[in-house]
Amino acid sequence: MNQIYVLHENSTWVVPLRAAFEAADLPYAEWFLDQGTLAFDRPPPEGVFYNRMSASSHTRGHRFAPELTHGVLNWLESHGRRVVNGSRALYLEISKLAQYAALQKAGIKTPRTVAAVGRAHVLAAAREFGPGPYILKPNRGGKGLGVQLFQSLAAIEAFLNSPKAIDEAPIDGIWLIQEYIRSAAPYITRCEFVGGRFLYAVRVDTSDGFELCPADECAAEDAFCPVDAPKASRFTVLPDFSHPILDRYAGFLAANDIEIAGIEFIADQAGDIFTYDVNTNTNYNAEAESLAAVPLTGMRAIARYLGGELAKAATAPTIAAAE
Repeated sequence: MNQIYVLHENSTWVVPLRAAFEAADLPYAEWFLDQGTLAFDRPPPEGVFYNRMSASSHTRGHRFAPELTHGVLNWLESHGRRVVNGSRALYLEISKLAQYAALQKAGIKTPRTVAAVGRAHVLAAAREFGPGPYILKPNRGGKGLGVQLFQSLAAIEAFLNSPKAIDEAPIDGIWLIQEYIRSAAPYITRCEFVGGRFLYAVRVDTSDGFELCPADECAAEDAFCPVDAPKASRFTVLPDFSHPILDRYAGFLAANDIEIAGIEFIADQAGDIFTYDVNTNTNYNAEAESLAAVPLTGMRAIARYLGGELAKAATAPTIAAAE
C-alpha cells in the first residue's frame, strides 16, 4: 500500500501528527527505529518516508536509534524512495558542528564556537574566550538539553571537576564552548518551515533556562517544557513575523535537502542576528498556536505537505536501485 511512513523513536511526539493524518484521512504507518534489523538486499515498500529521528534519542534509552535510522535512510534513498528530511538532514540534526559549517556556508552568522574533547581542552578553549560568560553545550543535544551558562572560568572549571560533568557528558564526547550573546530581552526566536516554506515564528522566553522543546508532551518529562498554563506563556507564536533572514534560511534548507525544520536565532543588543540551532525533528505547542489563532497549525501543515507528496509519489515512476 502506498502510504506515509513516519520514522521516529518517541511515540508521544507523534501523537498530534497522528491526529493530523487522521483528520486529513491520510494512510500512514510508523517505524519505531530503536533497534532491529535492516534487510539491505530487499527493496523498501512504496510510499513517502518522513524522518523524525531526534538528536535527544539517547536520553530516552535509545542510544543507537540515529545510527540505525542513518542506515534505513541510505537504504531508502538508494532505492529512489521519496524521503522527507533524509540522510543529510539527520547528519545535521545530530551534530551542531555540522550545522554551523552548513549555516556559515549559506552566509548565515553563528556564534563564535570552539569544539573540545577532554576536560583540559575544554578549559583551554574557555580561557581563549576571556573572562566569560560562556555557553557550554553538547555537540549532540536536542530539546536544549545540557546547554549551560557559566559566568566565569572558575565556574566552568568547578563544573568540569564535579560528578555532574560526567553524568552530563556529551554522548559523542564533544563539548562546544560558545560566546554568550547578550540580547536586549531574554528570548530567542524560532522560525518554523514546512515544505521549505516559512510557516510562522515563535518567541521563546529563556528566563528560566535553555531546555526549549515546544512539544505539548514534554511537560511530562522536562520541567522547562511549557505546556501547562503558567509555562505556556513562554511560547508566543508570531504568525506575521517578517525578516530578511527568512530568505537565507529557505536557501540554507534547500541546499541541505531539509524540508521541515525549526531554526533558532538570538539578536544581540545591537540587533545583529546569530543563528545557533537547527531542529529537523521539529515540534509545536498547540496552546500557543491556539492563542495566536494560526490559520494552519504545524502538524496540520506537515500532514498536508506529506499528503501532497504522497499523491505525487503515487503517479511517479519508481526508480529501482542500480543492479
